[in-house]
Amino acid sequence: MSDATLHATDQNPDDFAVQIADQVESFLVAVTEVAKGDEPDSAVPFLLLEVSQLMLAGGRLGAHEDIVPDERYEPDPGPELDVDDLRENLARLLEPIDVYSEVFDPYEPSKARVPARISDDLTDVITDLRHGMVHYKAGRTTEALWWWQFSYFSNWGSTASATLRALQSVVAHVRLNQPLEELDGLDTDQELGDEALETEAGRVMVEEIAGPLGLRPVT
Repeated sequence: MSDATLHATDQNPDDFAVQIADQVESFLVAVTEVAKGDEPDSAVPFLLLEVSQLMLAGGRLGAHEDIVPDERYEPDPGPELDVDDLRENLARLLEPIDVYSEVFDPYEPSKARVPARISDDLTDVITDLRHGMVHYKAGRTTEALWWWQFSYFSNWGSTASATLRALQSVVAHVRLNQPLEELDGLDTDQELGDEALETEAGRVMVEEIAGPLGLRPVT
């Protein structure tokens, strides 16, 4: 991509930077709206859709050549917006399925699975994306793209992909009418092995979460 394309000011919808920024903005707005809890019946399917679309933007950033910022040091984007309320709202909304187990690196098979929270993951991703959006809206397009690409590799890409798999698993369990294991009450700051996860995980039937989460098994 040429520098002229990176710094395009006409907001051509075909420009790479504009497309990535639009996908990022769409995700930020959508998750914030879901967290309000106005439509809990559609929360999980909607989040599945939004995270899937965000991963397309991440894949494009990952496949793109390295983006080099204009300046050696990152301009100060200002204070980060507080995400505690957002995290708490998502946790309440997703309470039946918020905790899941994840392996951080699939190429390190010796690593034990650890519990994670969808609410934590989504707010973590949003923090990274907002940081880049501040640069983009300030006209620092290359800086924004560099940050989104760098943080995709270092944090939000793996976090979003883990969240996507968890959300897809919930939908699949419901649609296939299969029991779902809930990691209820696990301490997400504590690393647990397979046996501990199995011992502490409670059994929750799909019927108990399908209604509150707006999911229905196929009959």
